[in-house]
Amino acid sequence: MLRVVIVDDEALARRGMRRLLAAHPAVDVVGEAASVKTAAELIRIEKPDAVFLDIEMRGDTGFDLVSGLDDPPDIVFVTAYDHYAVKAYDVSALDYLLKPVDPARLGAAVARLEKARTARQALRRGSAPVLHVKTNAKTVLVRIGAVVAMQAEGDYTRIFAANAPPLLAGQSLGKFEAQMPQPPFLRISRSLMVNIDRLVEIETIDRDTTRIGLDGCAESFVVGRIVAAKVKKATDRSHMLQTRSGPARTETPRLRWSLPRHLR
Repeated sequence: MLRVVIVDDEALARRGMRRLLAAHPAVDVVGEAASVKTAAELIRIEKPDAVFLDIEMRGDTGFDLVSGLDDPPDIVFVTAYDHYAVKAYDVSALDYLLKPVDPARLGAAVARLEKARTARQALRRGSAPVLHVKTNAKTVLVRIGAVVAMQAEGDYTRIFAANAPPLLAGQSLGKFEAQMPQPPFLRISRSLMVNIDRLVEIETIDRDTTRIGLDGCAESFVVGRIVAAKVKKATDRSHMLQTRSGPARTETPRLRWSLPRHLR
C-alpha cells in the first residue's frame, strides 16, 4: 500500500482529496493535517510514503513544511495557483496538481508515486533496479545505482552513467524522475538531476557560479548560487541520515570543497 498524508487548511479540500484517492485501492490515507506544525508531527509519527500538500495555508506555506523536514517523503503539491510550479521543482516535488483536481491527473500522480516507492524498496533490498533507456537505435538497460546525473535537452534526456558514455534518451526528465529513488537522487534544477551519493567536488568559481563534480562522470556541471546552496543542504542532510542509520551500504566518495583565493 502507498501510505499518504493530506495537508490542507480547508476541511472541504481535505475531504475532496480523500474522496478522490478512494478510487485508488493501492492508496491508504493514514492521516490529515490542517497546519504545518500538525503536519510535521504527523509525518514524524506515521512516516508516510507521500504527502498531498497545499501551498498557501494560514500562517505558513507548504514550502515551510518541506524545508523543515530532515527526510521528507515524496511531495505532491495541490494548489489553486500555477505560479508556484517552478519553486515546487526547486524543492524536488514529485508532482504538482491544480485545484480543482482532475481525477486523471491525480491517477498519473499516484502512478509516479508508486514507481518511486518501488525503486526505493528495491534499492533498500540490495537488488539492482534498472532503467529502460530508449535511444534512437536501441533500448539500453542501465542500473539505477550506476546513474550519476540526468540532464534535460528539450524533450530528451542525457543520462550519465558511471564510467560509461552518456546516452540520449527519447523521454523527458520528468518521466525519468518518477522512477528514481529520492534520496539519493535530487532534481536540483528544472534541467538537472544528480545522484547526491556520487558528489565528489563542489568548486566555487565566483559568488554566482559553482562547478560540481560527480564520481564516475568525466563531465562537470556549472550551476548558480541558489542551486549550489540546495546541493550543499542536500549533502548535509544525506550525511546526517547516513550517520543516524549507521554505515552506508557502499563507500561514499569523499567530498571536496574549494573556494577561489579571493573568496576565502
